[in-house]
Amino acid sequence: MDIEGYARKHIDDPELERKLAERIMEFKDISEEGAVRLARAVIVEVQNAYSRTDWLLDYYRSNVSMGKFGVGSRGTGDFYVHSKIAEMCGDAVVSSKDLDDAGVVRAGDYYISVAIDGIHSRLSEFPFIAGFHVTRAAMRDVLVMGSRPVALFSDIHVADDGDVSKIFDHLAGITAVSELTDVPLVAGSTLRIGGDMVIGERMTGAVGCVGVSKHITPRRNAEAGDVIILTEGAGGGTVATAAIYYGMHEVVEETVNLDFIFAAMALIESDVVGSIHAMSDVTNGGIRGDAEEISKTSGTALYFDTEKIRGLINGRVLQMLEKLEIDFMGVSIDSLMVICPESLAEDVLGIIRKAGVNADVVGWVETGQGAFAVEDGETKPLKPRFRESAYTPIKKLVGEEYPEDFEEMKARVDLAFHKAVEKRKRVVERLRRKVPSS
Repeated sequence: MDIEGYARKHIDDPELERKLAERIMEFKDISEEGAVRLARAVIVEVQNAYSRTDWLLDYYRSNVSMGKFGVGSRGTGDFYVHSKIAEMCGDAVVSSKDLDDAGVVRAGDYYISVAIDGIHSRLSEFPFIAGFHVTRAAMRDVLVMGSRPVALFSDIHVADDGDVSKIFDHLAGITAVSELTDVPLVAGSTLRIGGDMVIGERMTGAVGCVGVSKHITPRRNAEAGDVIILTEGAGGGTVATAAIYYGMHEVVEETVNLDFIFAAMALIESDVVGSIHAMSDVTNGGIRGDAEEISKTSGTALYFDTEKIRGLINGRVLQMLEKLEIDFMGVSIDSLMVICPESLAEDVLGIIRKAGVNADVVGWVETGQGAFAVEDGETKPLKPRFRESAYTPIKKLVGEEYPEDFEEMKARVDLAFHKAVEKRKRVVERLRRKVPSS
């Protein structure tokens, strides 16, 4: 619970001090006198901080909430916000504009790939699983760029009332992947969420990865005539979350593997990597989301054989998804996708299978635009939904459909984006006047 936010919302309530003290005592082992003193301090801080007497402290409010717009839900609203973020980022060899999960810069003869992933929000109470899967996710993002991971870094935030043991359990998950892949965890930070102002035990954070290569395989390089290869997927943080919150805990263990990493590393260390056009991980909104992004950035049309994809999903995971009516085409199954010339397919499949991972050709690339699913001889457009396939009981209630006022919300989001850009411009112009001339 955000006590500061509570105080800000109810600041004009004459009973605020008493109510706030009562809420504090519900969560903290503290005397009534201590709770009242803390409540008073919170109110003073909120009144001072949120008076906003300086333009730098204020920001334009779109009145569009993260949840309603679907930010972080790996669907249309989320992709739209990320497209605006890409507009604000600088140029690079590969940047957010290219719709890849890792960015790339050049350093001499080498490409440096960098990615960072936040832990799954619903895994806060399962620190090891959170650490394992976020580390694997960051490494995946670098590997699909054709880069060999060389370093990991982490950021861990635990709320004021959280148990210190969460830090160690989370790090154990991170370093399990580190140890098995010989990629060291070299830096990071460990902090409290909100200092003394946040009540609860919540944990959040991120893991980043840095990779090096002489060749890259961004999504934009997909070409007409290519084939699409997919490895077997057992899911990661998303599938683990579904299993936990539906009480199917035995499925979680299926997700704890490094098949993706071993398959990708085998390709990167082989002679064929320089001929692979593009690689991706099936994560953001599943194949529905990834295919749409690849099509946009490469200017091609992608076709997928639905039954072949179904056959490449871990049996226990697929059984759970189908029992819970979770669309496997619209959820993160954590498969490695390789897009390469048809003449290279057998070599790629041989290398992946030699690494102990199952894989098959599941589609092809043509001239055109869009993504399509082929099932029982029928071809249908493969479009991302507003949110990825609902994979927990609460997400089922929230649903996946477009809100009626989506276009209106987009306009308000656009305005908020432009206001932020204007603010940046104002600060940059002010500071540039103080930059010493060369």
